[in-house]
Amino acid sequence: MADDQVVETPEEDGDAVVRPLPDHPVLLALAEQFDEIEWTLSSGQDVFFVPKDRIRDVAQAAKDAGFELLSDLTVADYFRKKTPRFELVINLLSMQHKARIRLRVPVPVDDAQVPSLVPVYAGANFYEREAFDLFGLTFDGHPDLSRILMPDEWEGHPLRKDFGMGSVPVQFKESHQVR
Repeated sequence: MADDQVVETPEEDGDAVVRPLPDHPVLLALAEQFDEIEWTLSSGQDVFFVPKDRIRDVAQAAKDAGFELLSDLTVADYFRKKTPRFELVINLLSMQHKARIRLRVPVPVDDAQVPSLVPVYAGANFYEREAFDLFGLTFDGHPDLSRILMPDEWEGHPLRKDFGMGSVPVQFKESHQVR
């Protein structure tokens, strides 16, 4: 990252903090709008670390900047490995700028609520329902936050790493009945 652009911001004691910024002009403009997001490269892809209370604002700014497609939204569970435990991972694509950005949002287990991105990207609907169903994250402002894969009466969230393994067969919605 030696050739990355940086912005120096003064601190109270007079020392400057170096903040790495992306080279792509659209991503640079986006990063400069939000002081609280951090940027890095991961496997050649631009990544923004976004506080969960700002995710909708960052997503709206990204859409306004030309990131017209939310291509993926998923959850990583770092049970006993990292704090906070969950990380919401969102991939945005701009076909007009030929750019991608990954948004990573730390989510603590004791406050697993995140603003919904459905008002910004309608395609986030089913991804957020899946994250709710399988990991237990809730999305404030979601139009229909209900289970999407597991039966309505199912208790728990089966993709959490602390979810007990059992031998009870799972019957998914709308599938033929196993007898």
